[in-house]
Amino acid sequence: MYGQTVYYREYGEPHEVLTVERREVAEPGPGEIVAEMACRPINPSDWIPIRGAYRHRTSLPGIPGYEGVGTVVRVGPDVPPDMLGKRVLPLRGEGTWQQYVKTSASLAVPVPDFVPDSDASRLYINPLTAWVVCKMLLGNGRPDRYYLLVNACSSAIGRIFAQWAAVFGYRLIAVIRKAEHRQELLRLGAWQVVDSSQTDLREAVLDLTNGRGADAAIDSIGGSDGYRLAQAVRRCGLFLSIGLLSGIQVDWQRIGTKLGVEGKLFHLRHWVASASDDAWQSAFTQLFALYRQKQLDLGKPAASFTLSEAAQAVRAAEQSGGKVLLI
Repeated sequence: MYGQTVYYREYGEPHEVLTVERREVAEPGPGEIVAEMACRPINPSDWIPIRGAYRHRTSLPGIPGYEGVGTVVRVGPDVPPDMLGKRVLPLRGEGTWQQYVKTSASLAVPVPDFVPDSDASRLYINPLTAWVVCKMLLGNGRPDRYYLLVNACSSAIGRIFAQWAAVFGYRLIAVIRKAEHRQELLRLGAWQVVDSSQTDLREAVLDLTNGRGADAAIDSIGGSDGYRLAQAVRRCGLFLSIGLLSGIQVDWQRIGTKLGVEGKLFHLRHWVASASDDAWQSAFTQLFALYRQKQLDLGKPAASFTLSEAAQAVRAAEQSGGKVLLI
């Protein structure tokens, strides 16, 4: 059996280094399955390694893609044969930007019938990150009026934090740069929206919280934007970095010593590496339940491209405000 596979054999701009090749699919080993992919989203975490940002933990040639959904077409020894034909998220195995993906059967997440492919394919990186972060911040309960500040809140993960304000009971102050996103975030569940391009963020947050400041802030940008976010957090509050869209680290020393704010990095891969198989599957069970209860709306994809158009799709994803899919 052969299938299309997207490779990068050197680091560089995706439109220059991505190639689509025909590759023979290896038979699944003991405890493994092979899934024929139907849909994969394109995330910054997919294209950043192509440019060589994580050379210390990636090797060439590389196959991009961390998430997606497919149907099991082959099972290895010791795998129940009734897995054949099941829709799964074949995660934590090979890169998903290929026609066939091999992974461990115990890590493949069964997908309920009520979740369409376009949504199932996006249920890993952003929803699981938001879920783990919210459980970490609020899993043991918090007093009323817990103020959570999130920048880049018009992003896919920002929209999830807005929706889960009702689930976890925090008051979300969403930080944006374009006023056009204000009403959508309020509809999704944000308590207040601050346009940082039009107002001083710290002053706005202090005003909204009666001079207290936010209890915690979640930063996806880094650099000066991240530091300004930290300035709006109360003393002894928490500043959590989950992304680096600017490509520049925040000044951790200033955040700790000058602002008196606790600074932490969160990488989903660290949680994944430490989670048991049961904890892994349980987290997705909870995500599916939130989806079914309409407490998780991933929004409509902005565009779709075929696997052979991967380079073009990455360019569209970087320019688009919505999620681009590879089908």
